[in-house]
Amino acid sequence: MDQAEASSLSLPAPSVASRAATTRELLLAAFEDLNQEQMKRFRHKLRDEPLNGRSIPRGRLESADAVDLAELLTQFYGPEPALDVARKTLKKADIRDTAARLKEQRLQRLGPSSSALLSVSEYKKKYREHVLWQHAKVKERNARSVKINKRFTKLLIAPESAALEHDALGPAQEPEPERAWRSDTHTFNRLFCRDEQGQRPLTVVLQGPAGIGKTMAAKKILYDWAAGKLYHGQVDFAFFLSCRELLERPGTCSLADLILDQCPDRSAPVRQMLAESESERLLFILDGVDDLPPPGREEAAPCTDPFEAAGGARVLGGLLSKALLPKARLLVTTRTAAPGRLQGRLCSPQCAEVRGFSDKDKKKYFYRFFRDEWRAERAYRFVKENETLFALCYMPFVCWIVCTVLHEQLRLGQDLSSTTKTTTSVYLLFITSILGSAPASDKPRLTRELRRLCRLAREGVLGRRTQFPEQHLERLQLRGSLIQALFLNKKELPGVLQTEFTYHFIDQSFQEFFAALSYLLDEEEPREAPRGAVGELLRWGAELRCHLVLTTRFLFGLLNAERMRDIERHLGCVVSECVKQDVLKWVQDQSQGSPRMGPEGAEGAEGAEETDSLHGTEESEESEEEEEEFNFLLQLLYCLYETQEAAFVRQALQSVPELALECLRFSRMDVAVLSYCVRCCPAGQALRLDRCALPAVQKKKKSLMKRLQGSLSGSSSQSATRKPQASPLRPLCDAMTDQQCGLTSLTLSCCKLPDSVCRDLSKALRKAPALTELSLLHNGLSEVGLRVLSEGLAWPGCRVQTLRLQQHGLQEALQYIIRALEHSPALTTLDLSGCQLSGPTVTYLCAVLQHPGCRLQTLSLTSVELSEQSLEELRAVRTAKPDLVITHPALSSHSEPPRGLNTAF
Repeated sequence: MDQAEASSLSLPAPSVASRAATTRELLLAAFEDLNQEQMKRFRHKLRDEPLNGRSIPRGRLESADAVDLAELLTQFYGPEPALDVARKTLKKADIRDTAARLKEQRLQRLGPSSSALLSVSEYKKKYREHVLWQHAKVKERNARSVKINKRFTKLLIAPESAALEHDALGPAQEPEPERAWRSDTHTFNRLFCRDEQGQRPLTVVLQGPAGIGKTMAAKKILYDWAAGKLYHGQVDFAFFLSCRELLERPGTCSLADLILDQCPDRSAPVRQMLAESESERLLFILDGVDDLPPPGREEAAPCTDPFEAAGGARVLGGLLSKALLPKARLLVTTRTAAPGRLQGRLCSPQCAEVRGFSDKDKKKYFYRFFRDEWRAERAYRFVKENETLFALCYMPFVCWIVCTVLHEQLRLGQDLSSTTKTTTSVYLLFITSILGSAPASDKPRLTRELRRLCRLAREGVLGRRTQFPEQHLERLQLRGSLIQALFLNKKELPGVLQTEFTYHFIDQSFQEFFAALSYLLDEEEPREAPRGAVGELLRWGAELRCHLVLTTRFLFGLLNAERMRDIERHLGCVVSECVKQDVLKWVQDQSQGSPRMGPEGAEGAEGAEETDSLHGTEESEESEEEEEEFNFLLQLLYCLYETQEAAFVRQALQSVPELALECLRFSRMDVAVLSYCVRCCPAGQALRLDRCALPAVQKKKKSLMKRLQGSLSGSSSQSATRKPQASPLRPLCDAMTDQQCGLTSLTLSCCKLPDSVCRDLSKALRKAPALTELSLLHNGLSEVGLRVLSEGLAWPGCRVQTLRLQQHGLQEALQYIIRALEHSPALTTLDLSGCQLSGPTVTYLCAVLQHPGCRLQTLSLTSVELSEQSLEELRAVRTAKPDLVITHPALSSHSEPPRGLNTAF
């Protein structure tokens, strides 16, 4: 070992920035010693010096001088590998004296080469340290950088429940609250735990609506892995890939290129790293897979070679389908509306739902945001007093918007609007508060710039583009504007000779909001033409359904009269009512199967094909599969909910006589949305829930003090005063009792109704102003449930005229319903088809039918097995009451049910 090497070993390790600067100095000194001919030979040999299959583009080399060449090598290969490549190339160009001097100077300044000689096991530590440094801070939407450990607030994550059961074999039990774990390291570790069969999932899907915190959770998983807290001994390398950026990346790239882009230098042992995937040592975090376009018939085959240069969609398709690195682990994030569309791409995925903040974590978020305890407490108390706004804060992004607005408004003494009930109103409040702080003299200019920003957002949404080059901003005169600084973030693209920049909205949901706002601010829209530019958004083909859902919701929300006044007052723009009429006309077209704008229709379809109506009475197998992944009616109800205008909702639902929702797993928000629309529905409205799973009711944990008090006071006194538990359908039952509710028919089929639902439904039956038909079909009702329902049916204010009850195994419990016939003021039709009636039950039924208080006119017992004695008793009742129609196959006369009575359930 010579003196230079010995002295270099004792040098402290320089930082990444200083190594890069030193490398450029050493390279520049070496190149300045070369004459023109030597420089030409060096550039020629450098073209044939690839690293991990890549070389510097020839065009960039030809015009590069010594300064450019030093910068080029350092950026392309990384600091230390650049010196190795330069020395090797100098030798090939027969410039050995310069190569020797470069080696000597390198040893003196940086020490011996290390990264180029690192093995996979040695590179792990270096890569983890790089990830920790790279992801220690996250940028918020306003470009403020915060430490991820200080800003990240735990979210609720619930594993996927068992598949929906179509047959209710026994009485329904109270649904156990789904175990939603708080997103700590234990929860993240459990995502890839083995199942009951001992199989470890290789693909985990985190799903949830926009703004729920999926991306932040994914970045926290990456950071915790690098810190050694997650997947210890299971994952050697983890990579975070933004699907949106990958799909918009120009040209082609290989998976190996994407990995190198995330490494601290280009000397990473990529081939060896990829070989490790056979033992499940790689983790790929794919953020925003819903941006991937749906598979088409002529879609290119997914990529199978990690070193093959291909389009972003092919690389993603290969990873998702396991055609590429089949043993690697995948953590995928997607919006709730999209997972059904991914099922064809994914290989045995394990799903988990991101549910946002608990009430406890909402408070933690406020305190972490404000940092100042006094301000945090004041802001939190203010929001908590607004019950609706506090409920919306379960979404981290809404929390961020509210905190950002309050941060500015607290010192000014301004309040949030008491009508902040929807996501749209929160977003609009944020934008108006930001723009409202500008001087009055700047308002006209800001309004013009806002219109252009909305146009940019609309072009991006319709063109599935989220990154915009500088030329797009220049075209719309937005570059360098105040609006650009407020709502667009700048991103530097990896360049070699010159730096390139792209721009993206502070959050994708803001782009979708501004796109919706553009339809209200667009001066060039032909107002006299029906369904003008708005029809461009609402024409949902199969490819655009999930992609345009949030934009469409925002559009409906902006049609609220108060929101429109806010736009005029704060943004200085007059909004025409024609937009609202266009949207209303579009909703009405859906029930008429408009081939141009219907939910099932796609442009280019043959004219002979008719678009299905909302009811979907004759759906093909293909449309049924699409409905599983995208329930158009539920999304329409969400849109109507955003309007918060009862008159608009009532008018829109007049064209949808039956709200039929099938095979859905309801969230609490789904129930809230449905309940609002039912509260506003027109007269004659019908609602049918078929094979739907109800959300579990969250049980609030008592504080330690209350539990101690309860144990001291005794359990007997507590149980006597305990309030009945609210059911998952209580909001819907409350909506039915609203005097403006026009719901006349309610059908619950195969929904497994616990006793708590029966209790709330019984209370609703006593007050519902319009409900005349109730069908409860195969819901696993218990004896207690039937008893409380019968109390509601017998109530003097109950208006139910037709009751259909079908369920096996009720037996003697039917006596409660039969007893209600004596007191029910309106019940005239009872359908017990499919039930089991014992002899004593039929005897009791016949006695009640002849009771003076019984007003029943039609009794259907189709498919009910009856003994000969029971049939004789029924014939005797029919003789005694000739106006009573009793339907049963064994009763010769009136063998057919009267018109209007459906016995096909």
